[in-house]
Amino acid sequence: MASVKCPKCGAAVAIDAGTKFTKCTFCGSEIYIDRSGAGFYYIIPFAVRENDAIGIFRRWAAGPSRVKDLDRKAEIASVKSAYFPVYMFKRKINGREQVFVEPAASTTLPGLHQLKIPAGDLKIFDATFDKGGAELINPDIEMFSYLNNLPGERVEQALVFFPIWKIDYIFEGKKYNVVIDGSSGEVFSSIFPSRSSIGYMLVAIVGFIAFVGEGLLATFNLSIALMLMGITLIGVFLAALVVARRM
Repeated sequence: MASVKCPKCGAAVAIDAGTKFTKCTFCGSEIYIDRSGAGFYYIIPFAVRENDAIGIFRRWAAGPSRVKDLDRKAEIASVKSAYFPVYMFKRKINGREQVFVEPAASTTLPGLHQLKIPAGDLKIFDATFDKGGAELINPDIEMFSYLNNLPGERVEQALVFFPIWKIDYIFEGKKYNVVIDGSSGEVFSSIFPSRSSIGYMLVAIVGFIAFVGEGLLATFNLSIALMLMGITLIGVFLAALVVARRM
């Protein structure tokens, strides 16, 4: 049977081959074990609750790049809380400490390669931590696979369970999903129903053609051309307003 040193108290902790998680029998600390050695594993509590996450989603869905009325017409199919594993690497580079975050589990969910560890929110994960029913996603990517690509001098490396909300929603018969950072409320989505730009393009093309024609007319009769340009300008503005409200 192999053993590792507890990163908190330094005691030798016996482990079986293939063990990923264990508890120090001396100080009670939970320990994460990787081929690179033993380290703490942390967890970040949820700062965004379920109702808040739904509200954040609705406000995001009302954004200008989303299809009109997505905030009202999107049918929420499920709201799930989870703790997603990431590796946190603290490295000293040119005398300054920098933090690198890499995913510890394979995923197709959007945004999970862009998570940022908030300062001061890390809690050492032990048996007393209340997960509140959130799923704990186990890592399936080894820490050592990142180590050779990191610059600088090692300061700390740890596994961190990051809080996320996964919201699945349906719009016009198609299913989409977003991920909401359970710490900061940031929204991640790679595919969503977007507002069409065809209407704006048609308005712009018609307006351009009209202005070109009126410019040519100005060489013969300036006053009539200016009057038509004014009418065209108002027409383009009103047409764009109609497109914005309907699309």
